[in-house]
Amino acid sequence: MMNEGWQFNTAPWVVGVAVVFLAASIWFFLRSLRREGHGGWMTLLHVLRLLIAAAIALTLLRPERVQLNRHNEQPRVVVLWDGSGSMETKDVLTGEKETSSRAAWVKKQIEAKFWSPLEKQYQVTVEPFAEPPKDPKADVETEVGTDLNAPLENVLKQHGDLRAVLLLSDGDWNLGKSPITAATALAQRDVPVFAVGVGSETYLPDVELQSVQAPSYGLINERISAMFTVQNHLPREVKTTVTVEGPGGAKGSKNVVLPPMGQVQDMLVFTPQTEGEGDFTVRVPVEPEEVFPGNNARTFHLAVRKETLKVLVVDSQPRWEFRYLRNALMRDSGVSVNVVLYHPQIGMGEGVGYLKEFPPKREDLQSYDVVFLGDVGIGGGMLTPDNATMLRGLVEQQASGLVFLPGELGREKSLTDSALGDLIPVETDYSKGSGFSSGAEARLELTFRGRDHWLTMLATDPNANEAVWRGLPGFYWYAPVVKARPGAEVLAVHEAARNQYGRIPLLVTRNAGNGKVLYMGTDSAWRWRKGVEDTYHYRFWGQVVRWMAHQRHLSQDEGVRFFYAPETPKRGDKVRLNATVLDKMGIPISEGRVTVTLTAPSGTSETIDLATENAEWGVHTGQFVPREGGKYAVEVKCDSAGRRLKTQLEVTVPTLEKAGLPAKLDVLREISALTAGKFGGPAELSQMVNGLSLLPERKPEERRFRLWCDPWWCAALLGLFTLYWIGRKIGGLT
Repeated sequence: MMNEGWQFNTAPWVVGVAVVFLAASIWFFLRSLRREGHGGWMTLLHVLRLLIAAAIALTLLRPERVQLNRHNEQPRVVVLWDGSGSMETKDVLTGEKETSSRAAWVKKQIEAKFWSPLEKQYQVTVEPFAEPPKDPKADVETEVGTDLNAPLENVLKQHGDLRAVLLLSDGDWNLGKSPITAATALAQRDVPVFAVGVGSETYLPDVELQSVQAPSYGLINERISAMFTVQNHLPREVKTTVTVEGPGGAKGSKNVVLPPMGQVQDMLVFTPQTEGEGDFTVRVPVEPEEVFPGNNARTFHLAVRKETLKVLVVDSQPRWEFRYLRNALMRDSGVSVNVVLYHPQIGMGEGVGYLKEFPPKREDLQSYDVVFLGDVGIGGGMLTPDNATMLRGLVEQQASGLVFLPGELGREKSLTDSALGDLIPVETDYSKGSGFSSGAEARLELTFRGRDHWLTMLATDPNANEAVWRGLPGFYWYAPVVKARPGAEVLAVHEAARNQYGRIPLLVTRNAGNGKVLYMGTDSAWRWRKGVEDTYHYRFWGQVVRWMAHQRHLSQDEGVRFFYAPETPKRGDKVRLNATVLDKMGIPISEGRVTVTLTAPSGTSETIDLATENAEWGVHTGQFVPREGGKYAVEVKCDSAGRRLKTQLEVTVPTLEKAGLPAKLDVLREISALTAGKFGGPAELSQMVNGLSLLPERKPEERRFRLWCDPWWCAALLGLFTLYWIGRKIGGLT
């Protein structure tokens, strides 16, 4: 129903001014008629002037046409309930020691139709928001975030008869605009929001295993390290043991002390005894007062293989570093070692595993996973420029590792002008000699990154690892390093020596194409055996070999090597696919169609034709963007070579919604206060319903047409003034 009428500014002084102004205008009009007589052009001009004066007097009274829209239909209450992932947090107290998840509590209230008492007075609409959409093909739910502003805006747009909103949520939002934007619009329409905050604003007693990071594959009877993070939400110190169990009886444990309301990051080491793939479970024991025992365990998938890594060690003399490195690798059951010892003065070295020359062909070199380059250079009866070019291709194209181990002869200087120059992760200066010697022993000092890097972990946790490195025997010579190159990662520096760029980096690594490069700027790692024999020396070089060969052995079968980056992709990432296919003679093929078929968890398949990136090395590459999370079945196939490989690729889904975090109820309080509604917890739900039933009748919507400031009215006044001015000019008046 619409009620209309005009309103004026009736303030006494305004009315007085308007009346006086109009009266004066009438007096001037009559006076002009008596003086000039009736009729003629001038009379019309005086009438126009009086009309303008009357319009001005009316404008002074600020006339407004008011329309009142009275609602006759039954008002509407919309119940919005939160279906997001954070609602899975189990922190709603349903008894003295009993808890329920936020989602379960809301579901119970919805099933009970708690809004029934309102249906006699209002139209009630129940709508969920932030529910994960279900993929009908995969029969899985897709992770989404929570937009708290959008549903509030939508109900305001969709329902013209809206009287109030009842909101059941934990207040957690991570997408869209601030919900205060929608709350402001609701307040302007006189629509209150009654908010029920579901969940606890503080952490309930809990010990949570937050994350576990482990490699995708490992070697049988080799140490595997898994990094874990444990969060303690108890007000007391917790002494506990983190364990890992997997197929074949693989076990490992780590004692940790969790500070009150604190977090611990540590490393768990275990050794798988059997070959195969399976899920490994990391657990933290449940404390008596915990309310969330379900977050004390996490699983990861690991493929355990029996493989032998091929290593090539190249040097120019049998120095101590060379001898002990060769011995360490020869005694490693998971490593097969070949050696090239040039000895330019007396001829090539001979013995078990020694080669008569550097592998002359790419097909001979491509089988090596890691190459160690000692105190060798280009020319002088040692490496040739072609050898350097092949080594670079091995690293960049075949994902092998390359370790630079310079020595006091300084022969590495000649490598800087070869194809290997760009691979060296540090800048050196040989203008003042081949390095720096000192009678005083110096040590390597781990950087912050090196404290917990898998390559440098000689103990089971970062603090103990740092202590081990401080206790290792030192060195008396180091290479003339100036600084690390851009993109390099410095793991250890000289404990004292520095220059204008800071501490001298001596243990540095960097990615190069598909492979990795390591630079060791001292020649005394063999001294680490002092007093402990092989404990740290063998472990370090064993870790170096496995770390550098890791990418290369992600997936392989007879005649096919397949790897991808990143190793643990997320949904939406660009995944670079690399495949090398060998013919029956073991030579990488450069022609022929190589395809990768990826089958998603939903069953949809995508076949990608790999392009030949490097014909010399037979490397085929492509790109894949996963649209789903989960395990993809992967098949690499080359029919012309008769090669096929099947493997898996696991894609993770970024998680916006995290269960276990406290509810964010402040935003709900602010929304309720801004809209003149109410806020309460689960126990106040019935009071909220009663409060809605007592809401007064909604005020009529008022619409005003302000004539006094309407542009068309102003234009009309301007037109009258213009006519009057033209009339005066025609009449000869100034």
